[in-house]
Amino acid sequence: MKKIKWSAFGLALLFVACFLMGYGYYNSRDRHPDYELNLDIAAPLGEVTYRAGFAAVKITPQISEKWVDTNKNAAYDPENGDTYQDMNHNGSLDAVWMAGFQNSRAANGVHDDLWARAVLIDDGHTRLAIVAVDLIAFSHKNVLNVRRKIPAQWGISYTVICATHNHEAPDMIGMWGDSYLKSGVNAAYEKMVEDKVVQAIGKAMTQARPANLRVAQDLTGAQNLTTDTRKPIVKDDGIYILHATDTQTNSTLGTLVVWGNHPETLWSDNLQITSDFPHYLREGLEKGVYDGQKLVKKGTGGTVVYATGCVGGLMTTSPSVKIKDPFAEKEYQEPSFAKAEAQGKTLALLVLSAIEKAEPVKKGIRLLAKTFELPLDNAPFKAAIALGVLDAGYSKWGKFRTEVAAWRMGDLSFITVPGEIYPEIVNGGIETPAEADFGLKTPVETPALRSLMGGKYKIVLGLANDELGYIIPKSEWDTEAPYLYGEKNQLYGEINSVGPETGPIVHRELKKLLQKL
Repeated sequence: MKKIKWSAFGLALLFVACFLMGYGYYNSRDRHPDYELNLDIAAPLGEVTYRAGFAAVKITPQISEKWVDTNKNAAYDPENGDTYQDMNHNGSLDAVWMAGFQNSRAANGVHDDLWARAVLIDDGHTRLAIVAVDLIAFSHKNVLNVRRKIPAQWGISYTVICATHNHEAPDMIGMWGDSYLKSGVNAAYEKMVEDKVVQAIGKAMTQARPANLRVAQDLTGAQNLTTDTRKPIVKDDGIYILHATDTQTNSTLGTLVVWGNHPETLWSDNLQITSDFPHYLREGLEKGVYDGQKLVKKGTGGTVVYATGCVGGLMTTSPSVKIKDPFAEKEYQEPSFAKAEAQGKTLALLVLSAIEKAEPVKKGIRLLAKTFELPLDNAPFKAAIALGVLDAGYSKWGKFRTEVAAWRMGDLSFITVPGEIYPEIVNGGIETPAEADFGLKTPVETPALRSLMGGKYKIVLGLANDELGYIIPKSEWDTEAPYLYGEKNQLYGEINSVGPETGPIVHRELKKLLQKL
């Protein structure tokens, strides 16, 4: 009798094990089997006449139920007395889980809209679409979903979708649900965002006009608006601008602005949906910068697209950073909308001044883009994929498919990076501290990527077409004591990285493209 019971128990265990293995295997499946991209598009000869179009489409989630944060910890916790408005009487809080800080941060309202903002650039030979979304991330899976939805007759040569890496928006990865074991992604919202991105591209295309493109940059003006929270202290302070005007009316069609900083100035206690400081930057550029009711600097008009640059390290306007009001003798340190507004207005003033000295872009687009694979060497991420918390599949077992791109337009060049790259990989300054795990004597990711980019103006689009987390120099990788530079605790970064080979592989693939350019 005892033998039969153990056999039944063993069969039950075997069934459970098989079920869990099958469940994990299903969750790990490739969402786009056999997808491969290898673009090599030559630039047209001589000078070109560009067409450019811009569009902005709202992707703001609906907050249907609000709640009371009884203990003021910015995390919905009914066991500690938090209550909510059960508007549909289903017995649970219908939450929009906010990404980027702690779990269970349920949105409690909307301060300003989130956007999918698109710019379409057409040199008569190549049609390039760039979209920036006010979200924590937009994974390669989502990018490929969008590309499949774009009608072939639109003739889009290449699409780049960048996340601003906004920490005050809905979870689009899965890590920030009401627990570590539950995804925070709302599938209906995710699909809506994909559809709105397609809509933004189509709208930008229909609004495209013959355009004069001009490029500008301010490499130092924003250096006090952010900090690097991890040694070595290497920042990418530059603001990079592409400005488009109608050739017939000279009115502004739109402006692409790129800067390297986490949109998290409002920090972890904020419960309002917002695009953070990019909201105030875009408002200032489009409508003008105001000191109260007084117009201080006229805006350009048009549609502003804000994208994120090099934010690894990490680049942030944390509560340790003071932001000076651009008009009053006042500084903001604690997170607030006033602090984000002061930051956004300061950036807008810098951009407006830089545009006054912008230089024309007259050469056509020389474009390269390529998919590749890299290994996932992060045990919690592997477990989260198997459990379905992270909705990401392997292209091959244990490997992710991702992509990079590079293009040049005369004296202007771009690269796309599928995550949060450390600025030292882009600008130089990688160190080889003795405490690092691999004990490397020389940096792997050399030469610096910007040294390989052609032209005077070199723009890096971060979190572009994927989010691999932090892209860390291998010689600075550190998960084991003793920690870098005598730190007592493990440094932040590796916990949210695909693995130590990510930096070398991404650098290698971009180096190949840039050498080919």
